Amino acid sequence: MNSKNWIFPAEWYPQSGIQLTWPHQHTDWAPYLQDITEVFLQMVGIISRDETVLIVTPDVKSVKEILAPRLDNSQRSRLLFVSCPTNDTWARDHAPLTLVPEDAVVHTDGCRCRILDFRFNGWGDKFPSDWDNAITKAVFQQGGYQADYEDQGDFVLEGGSVESDGRGTIFTTSQCLLAPHRNQPLTRSDLDRELRRRLHASRVVWLDHGNLVGDDTDGHIDTIVRVAPDDTLLYVGCDDQTDSQYEDFLLLEKQLQGLQTVEGRPYRLVKLPMPDAIYDDGDRLTSTPEAGTERLPATYANFVILNKVVICPTYHQPENDRKAMEILQEAFPGRQVLGVDARPVIRQHGSLHCLTMQYPQGCLSMPSPWED
Repeated sequence: MNSKNWIFPAEWYPQSGIQLTWPHQHTDWAPYLQDITEVFLQMVGIISRDETVLIVTPDVKSVKEILAPRLDNSQRSRLLFVSCPTNDTWARDHAPLTLVPEDAVVHTDGCRCRILDFRFNGWGDKFPSDWDNAITKAVFQQGGYQADYEDQGDFVLEGGSVESDGRGTIFTTSQCLLAPHRNQPLTRSDLDRELRRRLHASRVVWLDHGNLVGDDTDGHIDTIVRVAPDDTLLYVGCDDQTDSQYEDFLLLEKQLQGLQTVEGRPYRLVKLPMPDAIYDDGDRLTSTPEAGTERLPATYANFVILNKVVICPTYHQPENDRKAMEILQEAFPGRQVLGVDARPVIRQHGSLHCLTMQYPQGCLSMPSPWED
């Protein structure tokens, strides 16, 4: 990098838009492709009201045909397509992280961002990932970014594993960053140094508890703790003492209570509800743990922050859904909170935030005119 100072911005930093990597029949979504496609259509409908949607897909023509009847002309004008092969849909983890100049003035021309293309290896070689690992370079080569590209392929880092307050503090989880097949033989001290160096951070806060049952990312922080303005930490709590996760999430809460900001003040802690347990028996979702079922990692922490909206995952649980949306409205008073049913998404062990990656303002190229 050059001598300019850089910031890894918080998610509420003004955005150019959001990346979605579209599901298709050759992904694990095939058994319920219609359901997950409906989720994506709803997400595009919300995001494209105000921001660019970067859509990565191996079949642009088919995606346009699906989208056409759902969008008006102004929304169509905000879609940016990139064609390349894909393994899956988790843009949060295969898309790049972006740095902005410390002295950047929003809306000022010439303040180019830096795209950091880290290595994505399928959450520790659990799943095929070669095509997804190549997506960021494909977007860059096809002119999707108005930003400088930096190859960070010598380091495995998933976007869902880190949260930034935009002021130099990075939050992460020890269970993920230290999990096998990521960056061994680096130690926690080595990883702390690398995160600070590569993301231009002043400190890393490591959380050691709160791994959701069913999460196959090894404990991404965006499933349990999220950063909000005014030194606020939104975190998932578990009040059911019969839940197998109760003790671990109690320890998470105690650890958060002991954290301090750089200025030495305690964080404002806001607890999100834990969704009632949802199980997958292969054919349907159920609330009953039966033989052959697996618990899915439903979480309200996996919300998506846009310039004017916060998208909250919902789970067809009226009381919990309402409470989560009310809490998000308090944390983001200048934004409208909208719910999207995330039950199809958790069938592949993620939620809405996992499907998205935001880009700071000025980072994405202008979409080309829609061609039918």
